[in-house]
Amino acid sequence: MPLKYLSISDFRCFGSVEIEPGPRNNLILGPNASGKTSVLEAIAYLGRGRSFRGAPTSGLIRHGAAAFVLLGRVRQGRRTQTVGVRNSSAGLEVHINGEPASGAAALAEVLPLQIIDPEIHKLVAGGPEERRRYLDWMAFHVEHGYLGLWRRFRRALRQRNAALREGAGPDELVPWDREFCLAADELDAARERVLALAGAAMEGTGERLLGGSVGFEYRRGWIAGKSLQEALDGGLERDRQLGATQAGPQRADLRLLYDERQAQRLISRGQQKLLACSMVLAAAETVQTAVNQRLLLLLDDPAAELDAGSLRRLMTAVSSLGCQVIATALHPDDRIFDDPPALFHVEQGQLRPAG
Repeated sequence: MPLKYLSISDFRCFGSVEIEPGPRNNLILGPNASGKTSVLEAIAYLGRGRSFRGAPTSGLIRHGAAAFVLLGRVRQGRRTQTVGVRNSSAGLEVHINGEPASGAAALAEVLPLQIIDPEIHKLVAGGPEERRRYLDWMAFHVEHGYLGLWRRFRRALRQRNAALREGAGPDELVPWDREFCLAADELDAARERVLALAGAAMEGTGERLLGGSVGFEYRRGWIAGKSLQEALDGGLERDRQLGATQAGPQRADLRLLYDERQAQRLISRGQQKLLACSMVLAAAETVQTAVNQRLLLLLDDPAAELDAGSLRRLMTAVSSLGCQVIATALHPDDRIFDDPPALFHVEQGQLRPAG
């Protein structure tokens, strides 16, 4: 799924720039703080409708401008689709082929992508929210109708929580519990199916990158051996005290293991990064197989915190996927790709082909 063309207007340090990335490997060069990461951030915004750096809209709009506008052309099979994003104080606007579209979900469908950046270790070392988002990204692309199911579950969760805050008793919670449990069980089953598809790829890629056995345990968000309704009944008083449901898929997590050690706590930062990279690459492989199209992979300074051997193993694994790759580096002689990539240079708000 190559990104054939990118236009950036009034985003971060850029006034108006455009590039045409190559279909396979691309390398964006420039000194520190020149805007390399901002280019990747703009591309990722086209596929996610949000900043992977956690920046608010006000922090993304160029000083003095009222809005930023991003435009891309994406090759899907034999056709090319145009995707556009405009964001301002009035909110996010999304257009696909010139027609208004429904937010981030529409973007993700047209331009599925994954990101490996210097903060990727947080997928392992951070809280469970990132790992749930990781699961849901795979399920969105692999499981037909997953977005509707996820929205149904979130609506049921909000309704049950509202009833709890209003002091509803057990009898009054019965209808809310019924819908919540039905949606939760379906969501959990979808996540289980996706993990069954991705598990072998995750373990195999992790072993190649880390040189040891890698595994994971899926924790669905309530006590094993009990139904969700039993968990809700047992935790009712706590739920009422907190005004929020404590059991369910909204509490799901992945427990990650490396050589039978809990990876979140007992391995080094560099190992956490490689394990997180293996998760991202496994997700990309799983989704590429499901949708039968190449994904876009963004690599922001992939050499950070990795020795030469680790970087080589990572880039070999990246190359084996066959994704379109757009990476950043400080110098043109940084050995990231085996084959010469398409080169671009960014500095002082300008982005142009290099060489």
